[in-house]
Amino acid sequence: MSELLETTLAGWHRQHGARMVPFAGWMMPVQYSSILEEHRAVREAAGLFDIAHMGRLTISGADAEWLMDRLFSNDPRGLKTGQVRYGFLLNEQAGILDDVLVTRLSTTTFQMVVNAGNRLRILEWIARHRGDLDSNIVDDTLTTAMLAVQGPKAFAVVQPLFPGADLGSLRPFFAVESRFLGERAIISRTGYTGEDGFELTVPAACAVSLADALVNTGVRLCGLGARDTLRLEAGLPLYGHELSEQTDPISVGLGWAVKPEKGSFIGREAIISLRAQSTAVSAAAARPVRVGLLLEGRRAAREGSTVLQENTAIGTVTSGSFTPWLQRSLAMARVSRAAAAIGTRLQVDVRGVTIPATVVGLPFYKRGDPPG
Repeated sequence: MSELLETTLAGWHRQHGARMVPFAGWMMPVQYSSILEEHRAVREAAGLFDIAHMGRLTISGADAEWLMDRLFSNDPRGLKTGQVRYGFLLNEQAGILDDVLVTRLSTTTFQMVVNAGNRLRILEWIARHRGDLDSNIVDDTLTTAMLAVQGPKAFAVVQPLFPGADLGSLRPFFAVESRFLGERAIISRTGYTGEDGFELTVPAACAVSLADALVNTGVRLCGLGARDTLRLEAGLPLYGHELSEQTDPISVGLGWAVKPEKGSFIGREAIISLRAQSTAVSAAAARPVRVGLLLEGRRAAREGSTVLQENTAIGTVTSGSFTPWLQRSLAMARVSRAAAAIGTRLQVDVRGVTIPATVVGLPFYKRGDPPG
């Protein structure tokens, strides 16, 4: 097995009492205090996450926009400078190779943030499909750090550290360049918790100073455990759980992030076909779709739990937990389309115990919802 990578802050995490675990090829902090405390801190105030394991790629050159148009399922040409857009890299059958965030940094430069476990294969895939386009791909993952500050007090925490940037006017899914300790920083109003927040990219050499400055504001240190329960409450899919090369954007309910009418990306023809099938019940009946489930009681469904309807298996849980804020047992699952209507009564086999469940709308949590 290959040696695990560590972010620039690995030693800093240990000094601050983090419990470290392997994740997607990296050694990462899973929690500092308790997942419950860290989760609630993000919902009520602000939490700090090290997300430097996420891949950060810079794509530049005279043909960078053409390359992005070939790769990215959303509309790269429509991006304004500083705008961030969510979408997919797909194979020819519209299977999801990765879900990514793309930011236009300039007329000829884009940043792409990819999932940690997919970084190397995505680099190879981009290189294979760039052809003779005038473009340059740089992997900035190991030379930069990326921190996320999430929660209703995120602005109050981050703005004083970047006095040259007007973060109050920065809209969601936009980014701005600034300076930290005289070095280039990219600040985007993005995140994966369901809360307002910022993701901060700085040179790796600045990571400890930035983390110290953020902790000195009183922000709560958070690990992967709270990040997972937060994104579950917010109904946000995770690659390797809800998303994989065996799923497509239409069946997971993310068809808004594909724009076949605006580009010629890989997988476009398959997307057009899948969209047509989704309107024909008979053709789409065999393709599982992503749903939200509310389970009775406090017992948590886990990834891989079987979903049943009248004792017949009709799907599989992809993520589940008893959630710290809403105080409910929630899950996302892939089930047959015939069982996907909101209000449908199902069951989940949780380690041999059959738990009643109901299909509910996603997201489970919307910003500002009170605790359960």
